[in-house]
Amino acid sequence: MKIVFVVPNMIGGGTERIVSILANEYVQRGIDTAILIFAGDKVEYELDRRVEIVKIGGPSNGSIGVRLKRIKAMRKYYRQNRDCVIFAFSVMGAVFSYISTAGSRHPMLVSERNNPEEYDHKWLRDFFYRRADRVILQTKDVLQCFDEIIQKKAVVIPNPIDPDLPPVFEGKRVKKITAVGRLEEQKNHRLLIEAFYEFQKEFPEYTLELYGRGSLENDLKKLVQTLEMEEKVHFNGFCANAREKIRDSMIYVLPSRYEGISNSMIEALAMGIPVIATDCPVGGTRMCIRDGENGIMIPVDDKRALCVSMKKIASDEQFALSISKNAAKLREQFSIGKIADKLLDSMALGREGN
Repeated sequence: MKIVFVVPNMIGGGTERIVSILANEYVQRGIDTAILIFAGDKVEYELDRRVEIVKIGGPSNGSIGVRLKRIKAMRKYYRQNRDCVIFAFSVMGAVFSYISTAGSRHPMLVSERNNPEEYDHKWLRDFFYRRADRVILQTKDVLQCFDEIIQKKAVVIPNPIDPDLPPVFEGKRVKKITAVGRLEEQKNHRLLIEAFYEFQKEFPEYTLELYGRGSLENDLKKLVQTLEMEEKVHFNGFCANAREKIRDSMIYVLPSRYEGISNSMIEALAMGIPVIATDCPVGGTRMCIRDGENGIMIPVDDKRALCVSMKKIASDEQFALSISKNAAKLREQFSIGKIADKLLDSMALGREGN
C-alpha cells in the first residue's frame, strides 16, 4: 500500500502540520508515503527524506486551463501509482482526485478540517464526500452537519500530537500571553487584543505575542496603535519553531469563532501551558478542555470572560499550576501512534470496499 496525502500547499497552517506529522510517522513504519501538492510549491515543515513530494502546479486563480492541467497531472500520477490510497485534506483535493481517478478507481479518504457550516459550496463538497470511501471528522459535533449518506461513511478521529513536541516547561513562566494562528476573521485576534488592553491595565508587566500571518495583519496593527500598545503587542509572523518560543508562556489563548480541532491549542495544552479557549463550533475545544480542570473554556466573542480568565490565571499561581499539570496528560490521549493506527484502520476499510 502507498498513502498519498493531497493538499493545496505545505506552507504554514494546522492542516499542513498534521499532514507532515502523519507522513513522517508512516514512512518511519516502512509505509510508502507521498504528499501531492496541487496549488503551491513550498514546503515549510520538516519531512523525512523518504516522504515523496509531488508538486503539480501553482494556484489556479480561477483559471479553467490551470485546473485542467492539474487534473491531467494528477491522473498521470495516480495511474503510475495504482496501489495508492488517496487521503485528501481539502475539499478541492477530493474533487480533483475523484475526477482524476475516473476509470481507475482508488480507495479515497477525505478529512473535514473545519466547521462544515462555514463552507460556501456545500453542495459541491457533499457531492464528492458521498463518493469517498471514508470521511474523517475531528469531532462528534461535525457529524450532525452532514446527511445520512455521509454519516455512514464517517469516522471521528482527532488530530495527533507531534511526537517531537517540546516537553513541558519546568521553572518560572514568562509573563507573556501567546496565540498561534492565521490572522483572519475566523481566529478573532481583535477580541484577544481588546481583552488584553483591559488586562494589561492591572497586569502591565505582560506582553502579548502573536504568531501567524494573514490578511488582517495591517488592520490588527492599526488597532494596537490606536490602543497605544505597540510596546506590548508583538507580531512575530509565521515561525517554524513557534512551539519552542511559546512553551514558557504564562497563558495561551485560542479566541476563534469556529474551529475543527485547533492543533495549536492541543499542542499548548500538551506542553502544559495554561490555556483559555472559546467553546466554538464544532466542539473541538469541548473535546479537549474540561473547564477549570485542565484549562478554561469561554463563550465565543465574550471579551469580558476572556479578560477575567486571563486575570484568574495571572493572579492564582496554584490554579495555573493545577490546570497545567492536567493539560499535559493529553500527550498520551492524542499520541501519534494511536491516531495513526486509527487512520490505517480506516484506510484498510476503504481498500476492502474496492
